[in-house]
Amino acid sequence: MAKVKFNNKDAVFFSALRERVDAYFKQNKIEPTGNFKLFSKTFVLISTIVLMYILLVFVQPESVLINITLCMLFGVNVAAIGFNVMHDGAHGSYSKIKWINEIMGHSLNVLGGSVMMWKQKHNIAHHTYTNIEGHDDDIDAGSLIRLHKDQPKLKFHKFQHIYGLFLYGFMYFYWVFYTDYYKYFSKQVSDGVPLRKLKTHEHLNFWISKVVNYSLFIVVPIIYVGFWKFLIGYSIMAFTGGVVLSVVFQLAHIVEDAHFFAPNKEGLTVVEAEWAVYQLNTTVDFAPNSRFWTWMLGGLNFQVIHHLFPKVSHVHYPEIRKIVQETCKEYKITYRTFPSMWQAFKSHMIYLKQTGAAA
Repeated sequence: MAKVKFNNKDAVFFSALRERVDAYFKQNKIEPTGNFKLFSKTFVLISTIVLMYILLVFVQPESVLINITLCMLFGVNVAAIGFNVMHDGAHGSYSKIKWINEIMGHSLNVLGGSVMMWKQKHNIAHHTYTNIEGHDDDIDAGSLIRLHKDQPKLKFHKFQHIYGLFLYGFMYFYWVFYTDYYKYFSKQVSDGVPLRKLKTHEHLNFWISKVVNYSLFIVVPIIYVGFWKFLIGYSIMAFTGGVVLSVVFQLAHIVEDAHFFAPNKEGLTVVEAEWAVYQLNTTVDFAPNSRFWTWMLGGLNFQVIHHLFPKVSHVHYPEIRKIVQETCKEYKITYRTFPSMWQAFKSHMIYLKQTGAAA
């Protein structure tokens, strides 16, 4: 496994930034974890997905158009629960009470993933080694999409900006039916990054969660609506959810302005910046002034803030961003932001085209 070296010897920027953010919470007498805004949002998202599940499986509207629309909205809702509820829970920022974070994080297990695998893949590998080839599993899309110029180039990559969005639709299928199993049986978070040894209760948690998800999302629907209707409905839901999940996470790191790193010939990745500055170099915000996207995406449009302060709930990101902006300006550090989601999306597609054609 390649080694990574950050220049943290004189980490003055993050020291000053962390002090100011801590002071913000202390002066305003508020907890850095979730509040009523997050709790009410959780109620809305979970209530909505339960209602749609009942309509699709037990009520079964006669209109084909209504059914298709509900399946698509169901996929969006799955992604929204992941962005808002699971994400904060898995990072321990949903609540100051540990068991509540665990419950919210396990919403991922109900929806088909494994929060245990997610924490090792995302919280550790991605957050520590963002955009570093061989360490960050989020920039490894296999051979079908080339997300970094140091990855092998195949002839069809020059078309990836055309077919990429379609492939994103299969991300949910891939996650639910392959990714977690690969990590479990290979005992690797990604190639060269070992999965820590699991305890007995974690093995049970993994398999029971899969049974629960398959029962709710596959067995029960087949019993009540039949196999073919289930297959069509599930495919629409999963494809929609896959596109939404993939695009949102790509817009923060896989764009023109974000930096990428790869190991040298000695297998060492040297980052000539302190870790926090490195995060600002590899991460981008988008649509920071949009209340809709901030609510819907669980603050993932403030990805810079999330990477710097993963233990802080997303409901605080707009205010924390002001502090980060001021501190970056003072230390003359670039804070990368796309004004709108559309601009970030265009940059992502341009990046795919450039990377697919690059030597």
